[in-house]
Amino acid sequence: MTAAIIITICTLLLIAYIFDLTSSRTKVPSVILLLCLGWLVQQLSELLEVKLPDLQPLLPILGTIGLVLIVLEGSLELEFNKTKIPFITKSFAIALIPILLLSFLLAYLFMYFGGYSFKDSLLNAIPFAVISSSIAIPSVRDQSAENREFIIYESSLSDIIGILFFNFIAFNKTIDLISFGNFGLQLLIIAVVSFVATIGLSFLLSKIDHHIKFAPIVILVILIYEVSKIYNLPALLFILLFGLFLGNLDELKRFKWIDKLKPNELNIEIHKFKELIVEATFLIRALFFLLFGYLMQTAEILNSATFKWALIIVAAIFIVRAILLRIFKFPMAPLVYVAPRGLINILLFLSIVPEKMIGLVNKSLVIQVVFLTAIIMMIGLIATKKPVIENAET
Repeated sequence: MTAAIIITICTLLLIAYIFDLTSSRTKVPSVILLLCLGWLVQQLSELLEVKLPDLQPLLPILGTIGLVLIVLEGSLELEFNKTKIPFITKSFAIALIPILLLSFLLAYLFMYFGGYSFKDSLLNAIPFAVISSSIAIPSVRDQSAENREFIIYESSLSDIIGILFFNFIAFNKTIDLISFGNFGLQLLIIAVVSFVATIGLSFLLSKIDHHIKFAPIVILVILIYEVSKIYNLPALLFILLFGLFLGNLDELKRFKWIDKLKPNELNIEIHKFKELIVEATFLIRALFFLLFGYLMQTAEILNSATFKWALIIVAAIFIVRAILLRIFKFPMAPLVYVAPRGLINILLFLSIVPEKMIGLVNKSLVIQVVFLTAIIMMIGLIATKKPVIENAET
């Protein structure tokens, strides 16, 4: 039995790797293929009467680790300097505004048609308003450098803002000046924690001579993230700042204290660290979506009762996105299509305590929104002409 499970997992991961290799050519998001593959495994296990233990508790664990690695991978690729500030500001606005607009719009609809409290409706609406970086970032690998950079910034910031907003609503019984004051204090604390932890982890990365040096860094990053979450701190902000610091070490050489980290030697280690993060991210992301697909029920996918709500949500997502891209003068195609929902949305949905869940929002609705946004992104990327390669390096 153990050997069969190991063989199955290895086979599924190799198939997931093939999906990842071919997704840039076929434009089919690997998330759709992984979810379908997981669902097929479930059908086969039922057909062959193979009984497995309850795997549901593994889903939030894999999702949390995957979220940390995905944001870290994306932030390591970002360039940050003075010339980028206008671009980052626009990306931040396009990440923030849809979350607020969609969350309040959907909350009003849930409250009006379902008769729920506005606060509970808002908490259930937020998961649908966030772009999933776990799907968006890998899907634009063959796009122009500017489009890739925009999607990395926008989706990473969307994840962070979405989690901040979700936690703010979830952990505050009443929304008043005191709750906003506490939120500001939390941001200040995480900023200090991020600075100290980033310098400390960078110092360890430059000083560890042992043949195992990257695993402890990754473990410490996840540990700091989880401990920060316990105290309701916006922990994902630390991941973003840590990745930006390592990815832009050359920009910081003008500060004398950076010399203590031996930046030239550290850059070599950072390059190796990036490779490890990319590999680890692929494994965790593939396992998460395979497991989620395995736990899906056919009735949940084909639930007609939630499908009309899924269409309303998806329509609102892309209408708001098109308007904002036009206002901020970003190219419509293919960016307008790249607004997928995925890992972060599932995680936020699973984070809603049972007494705060509303009847209109359930697993079926989340699955359908994930599928629909991924399919629209796939069609949009296929229909959009491949960007002209400007130079050999690009």
